Amino acid sequence: MPAQQGAGAATGPSGENGARPAVAASGAPPPAGSQAGRLEATQVRAMFDGIAGVYDLLNTAMTAGLHHRWRARAADLARVGPGSHVLDVATGTGDLAIELAGRVAPDGEVVGSDFAEGMLARARAKGAARPATAASLRFEWGDALGLPYDDDAFDAATVGFGARNFADLGRGLAEMVRVVRPGGRVVVLEITTPTRPPLSVFYAVWFDRIVPVLGRATQWLGRALALLRRSRRADASATDVTIADAYAYLPSSVKRFPSPAQLAAELERSGLGEIGYVLLAGGIVAIHAGTVSAGEPR
Repeated sequence: MPAQQGAGAATGPSGENGARPAVAASGAPPPAGSQAGRLEATQVRAMFDGIAGVYDLLNTAMTAGLHHRWRARAADLARVGPGSHVLDVATGTGDLAIELAGRVAPDGEVVGSDFAEGMLARARAKGAARPATAASLRFEWGDALGLPYDDDAFDAATVGFGARNFADLGRGLAEMVRVVRPGGRVVVLEITTPTRPPLSVFYAVWFDRIVPVLGRATQWLGRALALLRRSRRADASATDVTIADAYAYLPSSVKRFPSPAQLAAELERSGLGEIGYVLLAGGIVAIHAGTVSAGEPR
């Protein structure tokens, strides 16, 4: 499954049960809270910066490339067209923003916002490779909990695989609603937990066992390549641990995230109407969408 996008942050450290934190292969403990799916903002930012170089590759491997189809479906639900102005929050490496840019050309604009510069660097490189005639697309730093945009500035706002990382989900959703004009759309694409076997059994094995192994394998591969290039720095272990911990954090962050029905209720509280959601991939992925209500207090 897609790892996670940036912008926003998970909440404080875990360890409530008093258990000794697991120790990574490097001998250093993983960031506090990674096993519980909750991290401090600085840890989340460091995590995304650390996995930026492998994020796209692992997403494609873990979803068999289906994450592109899911983002395209999310773009459909944003209901944007030529000339629209769209904000993609927690844009990560920019795939959803780039998909949206194809929908709003030739005169529209898409802004991809994230708080992890490592992810933004990847997004900007991908954006620069688009045809010169495509819609305006820019990537810039921004915190999902305090978006640096005026009220009613966009026709739609989206977030793909990033809402789980908001330190305050309600606040992050409210910020998305604030910056979208009345009648505009807010779309949330996120991983969810299937409840019916056999998919629920496969999902549990995949997320709890295989995904963390992929993270550790990526960490070890990175170390081996660095050694082969004779370029390993003394402080590189911090990044290596980040990659492994990111893929231990992923399953836990999904488990603590609201169910599709609960998220729909949260979207209603944030000021949206006409809320609906679709489940894809047998219930592993949910896309929620709603319309900003006219007359909603801003």
